[in-house]
Amino acid sequence: QFDMKYVEDTGLIKFDFLGLKTLSVLKKAVELLKRRGITIDLGTLPWDDEDVYRLLQSGDTVGVFQLESEGMRRTLAAVKPTNFGDIIALVSLYRPGPMDNIPLFGRRKNGLESIEYPHDKLAGILSETYGIFVYQEQVMQAAQILAGYSLGDADLLRRAMGKKVQAEMDAQRSRFVDGCKAVSEIDAKKANELFDLIDKFAGYGFNKSHAAAYALLAYQTAWFKAHYPHEFYAASMCFDMHQSEKLAVFVDDMRRNGLTLAGPDINFSEAEFSVEQTDEGLAVRYALAGIRNVGEKAMDAIVAEREAKGKFTSLEDLFRRVPYGSMNRRQLEGLAGSGAFDGLEANRAKVLANADMLLAIADEAERSRNSGQAALFGGEDNAHQAVRLAEVEAWPRSEMMAKERENFGFYFAAHPVEQWRAVASTQGARTYASLMQSGVPGGGRLPAVMSAMVEGVQKRKTRKGKDFVLADFSDSSGQFSASCFEESLVEPMLGWARDGTCLLLQVDLDAPSPDEPPRVTVRGARPLSEVREAARMELRLEVDRVEAIGELALLLPRSDKATGEVLARLRTGGAQEPLLRLGTDFQLDSDVADRIAAIAGVHHVSLGARRGAATLRLVA
Repeated sequence: QFDMKYVEDTGLIKFDFLGLKTLSVLKKAVELLKRRGITIDLGTLPWDDEDVYRLLQSGDTVGVFQLESEGMRRTLAAVKPTNFGDIIALVSLYRPGPMDNIPLFGRRKNGLESIEYPHDKLAGILSETYGIFVYQEQVMQAAQILAGYSLGDADLLRRAMGKKVQAEMDAQRSRFVDGCKAVSEIDAKKANELFDLIDKFAGYGFNKSHAAAYALLAYQTAWFKAHYPHEFYAASMCFDMHQSEKLAVFVDDMRRNGLTLAGPDINFSEAEFSVEQTDEGLAVRYALAGIRNVGEKAMDAIVAEREAKGKFTSLEDLFRRVPYGSMNRRQLEGLAGSGAFDGLEANRAKVLANADMLLAIADEAERSRNSGQAALFGGEDNAHQAVRLAEVEAWPRSEMMAKERENFGFYFAAHPVEQWRAVASTQGARTYASLMQSGVPGGGRLPAVMSAMVEGVQKRKTRKGKDFVLADFSDSSGQFSASCFEESLVEPMLGWARDGTCLLLQVDLDAPSPDEPPRVTVRGARPLSEVREAARMELRLEVDRVEAIGELALLLPRSDKATGEVLARLRTGGAQEPLLRLGTDFQLDSDVADRIAAIAGVHHVSLGARRGAATLRLVA
């Protein structure tokens, strides 16, 4: 029951046992690989893997232990580690205090600045860190080499420097100066300078053995991401399954790296995240238990039923077979809203509209199992009459995205701002991630245009008593916060936040230093719906069925203020296929484009900025 200080005072050794989720992630990744017949021994990985260092140098380290923060990713890109020792050093340096030495470390490592040592005798212990004190062990070795300390006494010196007890420091300084003169023939002035230098670093020096253990896990997770990214992401997401913010980061990073993420599917998903082989290649399959409010044990039970008796053939089959307690209304709504039933019924609104009937089927099936009725009336006599579900209209894209946000905790298939992508592109809008990737000069300011949805706003006052807002935004690449000091936008921003409005933003990005993410300040904002009215949009498509033209006319919304143009190329099979202008007063957006693309006989639908005059041929 002793605390750590009393333990040390009694002469006992204090041990710290750290429970690291990363160890479980690595174990899970190894297990997932075994399913593909690939056996990996992490203890035998080579330390000079070029793919690993290429990944680190690019800063592509989301999910890599100790190396995934925004600042660390920029540090990796600047320093460009080339060996395991560099990883140990960066793990040690990236903390308040020592991180001030990171720019110097990077310049010396990459040959942009010459390496200087405080004393020639320290070259041997400081060469691996380019002449910079990084580790506590280097402080102890310096005292040993320069002033003849034993390693035990050097550890007492390190502790004294860390505690900054003046009387103890004075005694250590005197001993150090005397030792430097006796062992290294260093005069008192230089010895005091060396003592002050060592003292400066000793206050925040990191234990190298600790850093090396962390660097080992960083290297192993980076190795998995470089060589087996599907297993890396699936394993990582298994241990953040109930933290939607972290899952959203992994989903964005996976898609940015061009990996396929398959949505949850009652016939393919496991309770946890998994890796499966598809016709297009490997994919990470979203976990059923990763959906909000469904429960891991319930999903385990459904997966066990599927694996024991085969895939579910219909919604009725599913609800007759679900184990008791694994499906209630809340679970049904979560699974339907996230698309887990799409393989059985693509209309998610239809599933929810028939929820009472489906749950009644499950209750009836459970009563039959408990009463033994199935055994009594086996065979054809027990066949159920097929259930007919009530028909309802499918959700529009906006409603589907809202349901996904509700059940995933983030926008899974598409972000609401995506429906305005064509409009935003005409204004030169960029995503938050692309702006962060290109960076902002340290101490500089970069004007930019962004399209984003405002999710929350807090009204504040400046020191001078003027209103301003702090707002939370999101786009397809992630979430960010921004301040807005334009008084004319304060009240509108509050309203836009209540409605979840997608905006076109004129912003300034300010980077106080290379190690800090830029601050975003909104200078102007306008709903993208208003921008669409003024934007000259163009919808192009190809038609190989005459009847489709009539269906187009019914689906295309017209407005006196709209300026959207629709051009249709007729596939006649001739040498020159006619191009028809169907009108120039349509309201065009991604929802319209999606509805048009679903018409039989319509192909290659594309929405974008108007390209200019087109050569038209009129046909009767």
